[in-house]
Amino acid sequence: MHRHGVPSRYRCPYCASWHRLTVPLPRCKCRLNSFIAPPVTAICAAMNGQSKYQPAFDGRRALWRGIGHLLTPVVRLWLQRRVTQGKENAARLGERFGQAAQPRPSGPLLWCHGASVGEAQALLPLLQHLRKVRPDLTLLLTTGTVTSAALVEQRAADGVIHQFIPIDLPDAVDSFLDHWQPDLVLWSESDFWPGILAELRQRGIPALLANARLSERSVSRWLLVPNTARWLLSAFDTIYAQTGGDAERLLRLGASRVIEVGNLKQAAPPLPADAAALSDWRARLAGPLPTGRPLWLAASTHPGEEVQIVAAHRLLKPQLPGLLTMIVPRHPDRGAVLQQELAAPDVKIALRSASELPDADTDLYIADTLGELGLWYRLAPVVLMGGSLVPVGGHNPLEPARLGCAVLFGPQMYNFSEASAGLLATNAARLVQDAQGIAGAVAALLQNAAQREAIAAAGQRFASADDTVIERLSQAVLERLPRG
Repeated sequence: MHRHGVPSRYRCPYCASWHRLTVPLPRCKCRLNSFIAPPVTAICAAMNGQSKYQPAFDGRRALWRGIGHLLTPVVRLWLQRRVTQGKENAARLGERFGQAAQPRPSGPLLWCHGASVGEAQALLPLLQHLRKVRPDLTLLLTTGTVTSAALVEQRAADGVIHQFIPIDLPDAVDSFLDHWQPDLVLWSESDFWPGILAELRQRGIPALLANARLSERSVSRWLLVPNTARWLLSAFDTIYAQTGGDAERLLRLGASRVIEVGNLKQAAPPLPADAAALSDWRARLAGPLPTGRPLWLAASTHPGEEVQIVAAHRLLKPQLPGLLTMIVPRHPDRGAVLQQELAAPDVKIALRSASELPDADTDLYIADTLGELGLWYRLAPVVLMGGSLVPVGGHNPLEPARLGCAVLFGPQMYNFSEASAGLLATNAARLVQDAQGIAGAVAALLQNAAQREAIAAAGQRFASADDTVIERLSQAVLERLPRG
């Protein structure tokens, strides 16, 4: 194998010596030199203080940008594969590379980011409030999933611009920031992208972290690389934690300014539902029994949970004639696959995405659509939160509690540890471990209206406790924004 020096045409404009580096090449005409030239140039620029936005050398940023240049072709192929899997929007793929879908409006601009459905949903009431207080303010909301984009399109107030978050590569991040030029950034929870956060810091763009949460499990992982954790958190001027426990853990990782303000998800209004659809479904569920059809719901489920739910259904059927079990998968595109996986002679299944409706003999209804949880929560008196029977960390139990459901969840609620512990401590939820435990809890609650209503009432009280969070976060944002 020859060793060829980097061609002189790739000589770094910031360093007179890097062209003497050599790299192993399999053949003389290999393109590897042109492939590695941009990141090496970027690193040299950073080390020599020549970056447009960098006042001082940041080794981690330089290294990340260099790696990002090297990975760009691989990431492009990965995104194209995600398009074929339905995980990216082909028509909007350019947004993932920082290409804007529209011009930047004049005036101050706040960039908010929520990774997926839950985070975006929690941000929308805050953005609506900010829009009322500052109508001159442009609100840019980024998310990272197709489902969250569809949700924002359905529910965002007028004046909110949605874009997909740019992939964390130097060219994509630079293009995005060059175009939108945000005056302030509001990040949600813990979706940390090193390249983006580093570039915000180097450009002097102030950033806030809202609704911050950090489990003990996450802390133990971050403490393996404490300097990196401190570097990432230093991008935020102020961090607004959900709970005192979250604040303590963030401070332990090296955050400099942390304020406990409460849970933005707990301050959100009840999920919406179409009134006509609600009326139609209530009429449909009024039979076949005189007291109405017994119904329970498993919401935001993940692989490995649905089989336990069906097992619980089989245990419940002899006790509750006419029982209808509803499953809302966290990712709606799993609906058809679930129907095939769960099919059995003793389980009749209907699929919402196929426009099927449950009849008197339907055992399992898979509601594989987006943005209808508010409808299902209003129909189901008992709700099991998905993501809690497998190590996913659970999903927001306050949403069904706010709508008067008796809430159940499994042991894996570490992403909502404070909320789940609070619900259990106030007798506003029940903990279940497996299919047998689910069946026992569902049977007890559906057969005992007084017990079910007591849990539901306690849950509603707990879920409405943080009604000042939006006001406090709004004030923090407005204080840091320039006047239009």
